[in-house]
Amino acid sequence: MLSSIMSCVANFFTYETTKSVVVKSWTIGVINRAVQLLIISYFIGWVFLHEKAYQIRDTSIESSVVTKVKGFGKYSNQIMDTADYVTPPQGTSVFVIITKLITTENQVQGYCPEVSMDGMFPSAGILTGRCVDYNTTFRTCQIQGWCPAEVDNIDVPVMLEAENFTLFIKNSIRFPLFNFEKGNLLPNITTEEIQRCHFDPIKQPFCPILRLGDIVKFAGQNFASLAKTGGIIGIKIGWVCDLDHSWEHCIPRYSFNRLDSVSEKSKVSRGYNFRYAKYYKQANGTEFRTLIKAYGIRFDVLVYGNVSGLMAAKICLAFLHSNNLVYYTGLIIRYCGFIQGLSKSWKIKTKYIKCPFEGGGKNNFGAATNQGSS
Repeated sequence: MLSSIMSCVANFFTYETTKSVVVKSWTIGVINRAVQLLIISYFIGWVFLHEKAYQIRDTSIESSVVTKVKGFGKYSNQIMDTADYVTPPQGTSVFVIITKLITTENQVQGYCPEVSMDGMFPSAGILTGRCVDYNTTFRTCQIQGWCPAEVDNIDVPVMLEAENFTLFIKNSIRFPLFNFEKGNLLPNITTEEIQRCHFDPIKQPFCPILRLGDIVKFAGQNFASLAKTGGIIGIKIGWVCDLDHSWEHCIPRYSFNRLDSVSEKSKVSRGYNFRYAKYYKQANGTEFRTLIKAYGIRFDVLVYGNVSGLMAAKICLAFLHSNNLVYYTGLIIRYCGFIQGLSKSWKIKTKYIKCPFEGGGKNNFGAATNQGSS
């Protein structure tokens, strides 16, 4: 028992080190340097230069968007300005340009016949269960609600002047990891340039003034048909920046597409529309309203991006963070075993160098140390 304890203590207070094997062979030497060069070239060329493993990427973009629309249109013999056709009016990243209106005026609370539409009776209120005269030849169900009931299947004109309205976009972004901030109003742009420029993906790709007709065209849509049925257009601003380059190289990229393209192909509920009402009171205190069904083009300004930059710690940890670390470890082990196997099969003489801390005359393989050279 005591001898076992002493043996464990003796084994604990020991020192182990490796021995170097020198293989004098042109074939093995060329293979050795070729494999080393291949591994080093892979890490430098692919991992570091191409994949940029020394960088860290920040995708948590913080963004703010302010929009302003300008232009005048004519609808139902009235001049429309931004207060009439832009909703909501606060200049947010999501807004609607109203292009068509179906109005039902002087609605009051009461009882009235439901409106017929090709034999169908969409309820505009609560059904009372009574059948009343809709006209001299037709009877429908009676409803309680806002009367007269809305008729929304009529054909009304479209405000096509909206095609020439202009949209101003002010976008500010920040990546908190690097405390990197920038905006789409580049520092070299002047007030005079903003007043006369219009965005063009080739000629003026950084102008923040966009014509609505151009936006719809860049999204692959026809403005007249889109204004008639309504739809949703996405304005995407991409910030993909590499901080290995200077601050000026981080620039916004604009792209456009229709976000409700599936709805465009559907036979049910095509386009985009919504309802709102304006309320009034008569002299006797009776409340009445004007119900408006609005068709329009909704614009969603979507900001995305990421920034990558140098982190000193990642240079030291790039190999550890590599997904192929296990592979390279196995490769090195197999490579060393390959050399040892060649040494034995080709009977190449080797030189084992004994470490200065070792005693005795045996190497790690349990063989006698050969200190001779060949």
